[in-house]
Amino acid sequence: MMEKKIYIIGAGFAGLSAAITLEKAGYSPVIFEASSKAGGRIKTDIFKGYQLDHGFQVLLDAYPKALEFFNYDALELQKILPGAVLFHQGRSVTIGDASRYPRFLFSTIFSGIAGFNDVYRLLLLYRDLQKMTDEEIFSSEEISTYTFLKNRKFSEGLIAKFFKPFFTGIFLEPDLKTSSRMFQFVFKMFAKGYAVIPKGGMGALADHLVNSLQQTKIHYNCPVENVSQGKIWLQSGKQYKADAILIATEPNFSIDSKETAHKEWHSCDTLYFEADSRKIKRPLIGLVSDPNAMCNNIFYPTSLGCKNKGEKELLSVTIVKDHNLQEEMLVRKVVEELKAYCNIDNIQFLKRYRIKRALPSLETLKGQWTEKDATGGNNIYMAGDHLLYGSSNAALLSGESAAKAMIATVLK
Repeated sequence: MMEKKIYIIGAGFAGLSAAITLEKAGYSPVIFEASSKAGGRIKTDIFKGYQLDHGFQVLLDAYPKALEFFNYDALELQKILPGAVLFHQGRSVTIGDASRYPRFLFSTIFSGIAGFNDVYRLLLLYRDLQKMTDEEIFSSEEISTYTFLKNRKFSEGLIAKFFKPFFTGIFLEPDLKTSSRMFQFVFKMFAKGYAVIPKGGMGALADHLVNSLQQTKIHYNCPVENVSQGKIWLQSGKQYKADAILIATEPNFSIDSKETAHKEWHSCDTLYFEADSRKIKRPLIGLVSDPNAMCNNIFYPTSLGCKNKGEKELLSVTIVKDHNLQEEMLVRKVVEELKAYCNIDNIQFLKRYRIKRALPSLETLKGQWTEKDATGGNNIYMAGDHLLYGSSNAALLSGESAAKAMIATVLK
């Protein structure tokens, strides 16, 4: 088993979970990672003393696979409160789940955003989704999230002022066209647990997975040129013979000398600013619900415990809408909107992340990895959340499932 030559392409969550699964079965895989750091789309930089995640990201601690692969205590997970501050027409209101944070009760009722009928329908939705298994959710009727919410008879006001800005930040598209399966799964996860960020930033999740490996070698800065049955060619010119290959990323290289088709991706911008003080004192997400605004959501990472806090407060701003602005003009536009919509000023721009491949754009979502849809030949397997649904849970699930299939067939 130790002599089997198993290669994994990509050190994101899918590749790392596959390597952990292979190690548990007694194998010693090798990972080729094109970049200088593990984690795929989830990484953290230290810049001027602050932790900057590559885009505003959170982990939902109720994710089934996250519970299996991560030691939450070791990661020192910091909880974001189950609510949001909504900025609309120059005023702000706070709404949230009063069952877990009672202080949200009166502010939610008197917010003017959610009426009694909406609160009742939210409770019904919570009840219905808790009764459904994840498998049932991902085999349910697939319609747009917007249509699903209308069918559940939520008011247009709640949809426009809360659901749209909140889930735009999650789905990275502004019209709630994303499959209702994804909405139901994410809503269920939010209702069961919390959105959390490790004390060391989201990149600590990748470090945690890497540190779980004992028999796996990771070669960084090693982009792949071509994959065929039993062979891998790196762009450096090196060749490797393989008993099994797992492509744990959307391939940007050829397979059997054939170009691979690329999926569509949602993109976004995240801009970080240094601020003298926090407009939102508690660890809450801020949503800009004005339809004309470019800014979608804001968050102060320093409202949570951070290993690297910098000297002042850190503010992240996420932009989902398409635009053609150069960085200087984009920063100026964001600063103007923060002042107009959120009454935030006296901030200094730190850094921008333009994330072109932030989330896969998928028409149909699947809840389980299947060998039928994720093989590239007799000894080539595929993994990644782009094969299921865009999330860290799907990445972990697909990597583990592909590794188990590999063990049961190619490596037996």
